[in-house]
Amino acid sequence: MKVTSAATLKRVYGMIFSRIYPLYIAKAEKKGRTKAEVDDIIQWLTGYSQKKLETQLRKQVDIETFFAEAPRMNPLRTLVRGLICGVRVENIKEPTMREIRYLDKLIDELAQGKSMEKILRKQ
Repeated sequence: MKVTSAATLKRVYGMIFSRIYPLYIAKAEKKGRTKAEVDDIIQWLTGYSQKKLETQLRKQVDIETFFAEAPRMNPLRTLVRGLICGVRVENIKEPTMREIRYLDKLIDELAQGKSMEKILRKQ
């Protein structure tokens, strides 16, 4: 299992979420998906309302703070499985990194053309 160094974690956690967010949107739009779908995924995962998501973006919080302040992480997120950057999401031990990778995986699924129902693990 690949172990992430403390220096790498510090660098990743210090990234400003509002700078990463447009990259998620661009990835989705490049594949014919929408900003609204990206927002739906983020809201499903974190429990942020649209208004609170926009507040976090305006405040320019780092990604660690973004996840730490999430109102309610969705309990169904543990159903997100598979590879992201060559690592199985379900095997990531560090909690914040796992949350980041859950979001990355969900955005990848969106860009791959999966239906929102499947992405959001609706039962």
